Amino acid sequence: MREALFLSLSFIAGAVLGAIFFGGLCWTVYRATTARQPGLWIFTSLLLRMALTLTGFYVAGAGHWERLLACLLGFVIARGMVTWLAQPASSPRRRLDPGGSHAP
Repeated sequence: MREALFLSLSFIAGAVLGAIFFGGLCWTVYRATTARQPGLWIFTSLLLRMALTLTGFYVAGAGHWERLLACLLGFVIARGMVTWLAQPASSPRRRLDPGGSHAP
């Protein structure tokens, strides 16, 4: 019973870490498009997001591969959710238009 609780908490921790990581990535890309030094924004964001994520995985895993796997599963699911939420509401996924304008 205790192990199921720890696995659930690890999954939730992974989902939160994923939401922070990929949400931060979306925010960074948005900010970098208008920043004077976009490379600095992207590099600093990468360092902060990776440090937070790796620390979170280390704490959530606590030396148990099962907990680490549950955390990773939550992280991957959060990636899908953030990707889905970050799409513009007015335009569904567009496929490439074979007849579109392109260079001859």
